Amino acid sequence: MTGHDHSPRPGERALAPDLARGIMLLFIALANVSWYLYGAPTSAASAHRADATGPDALWQSVSIVAVDGRSYPLFAFLFGYGIWQAYTRRRTAGQDEADARRSLQSRHLWLLAFGAVHAALLWQGDVLGAYGLIGLIVTGLFLRRSNRTLAVWALVLGGLLGLLSVLTLVAGAAAPATGAAVSEGAVPQFAAVTPYADSILVRLRMWPLLTVGQGVLGLVVPVAVLTAILCARHRILESPERHRPLLSAVAVAGVTAGWLGAVPSVLVQQGSWDVPVWTPLMFNGLTGLFAAFGYVALIALLAARLSAARAHRGPVRALSALGRRSLSGYLLQSVLFAPLLCAWGLGLGGVLAQWQAVLVAVAVWLFTLVLAAVLDHAGRPGPAERLLRALVHRDRRPRGAPVAS
Repeated sequence: MTGHDHSPRPGERALAPDLARGIMLLFIALANVSWYLYGAPTSAASAHRADATGPDALWQSVSIVAVDGRSYPLFAFLFGYGIWQAYTRRRTAGQDEADARRSLQSRHLWLLAFGAVHAALLWQGDVLGAYGLIGLIVTGLFLRRSNRTLAVWALVLGGLLGLLSVLTLVAGAAAPATGAAVSEGAVPQFAAVTPYADSILVRLRMWPLLTVGQGVLGLVVPVAVLTAILCARHRILESPERHRPLLSAVAVAGVTAGWLGAVPSVLVQQGSWDVPVWTPLMFNGLTGLFAAFGYVALIALLAARLSAARAHRGPVRALSALGRRSLSGYLLQSVLFAPLLCAWGLGLGGVLAQWQAVLVAVAVWLFTLVLAAVLDHAGRPGPAERLLRALVHRDRRPRGAPVAS
């Protein structure tokens, strides 16, 4: 182990945040692909199929423990971390505090718009809207607050989430047995809607509820974002070697708590615990937050080792390239999933088993990884990042200024 500081030089990007975003997109693909399946009875609270056996049952357990409810708080943490990184970059570039915040507000408003279009055209489970909404709130109310204020809010919201999680777990355990943990059609199978024009309206009805519910009311995303800003202020992901003891403790405790906390959901899904299906949902969300923190810490420790070894080639460079183009990578997943799997497209979602859909998810992620590497080699940004940057830049242009041709 070396004691040298391998923090990035001024103007150089840190490896850990980009590496985490690249890996995170695999989790997003694995979490989302089951929602593109249709035609079989599912759980009353998720897209996992009921009465699964063999490889499907095995994947469901693995997914519930390691992926479901763990990918979007990981995404939220990295989004929050990026808010502070973007703010400090703007301040370093000479923008005053008000102008820097206005730029971020514009970016988050456009993320909301991206999310609405994404949901309308392809994917009702869009998270861009939720993160755009929480970004607007955090940038407006918390960006100038002290570390103490951020910590208090994160602890209070986290404590409320913990209390509600325990109450629902106890209430569900005390409720009479129902024998109906799963039921056909309990969760709408959006991918089954056809023709395509009808599917647009169905997705758009879902998107506002998910945007507000997941972005604010679910509490997981606000806690993750506020915690991330605190971490970004201390440059934990930029200098992981300086925070090795903290990261090691968070990695062990977070992953352990997150995986063990998913056990009630696994038992309900597999029919081994006969309680109302809502019983473990909030608890699984709470422990998913712990798992997300643990994953980030693990990736930061890996980045510290890779930086010490100067191992930034091959797969590591490709993952980092995808992380720098995470918005494009996320949207491209839907561009590929939807026409392949939905009934209005090729309809493969109606015939694939869950374990087969997992292979599709991995293949799609690998395709985005290769494409990001190609763009990186050519020195080109992702198309979604380029568009977002252009829109934000346009909003910052003084009124009456000429538009560059």
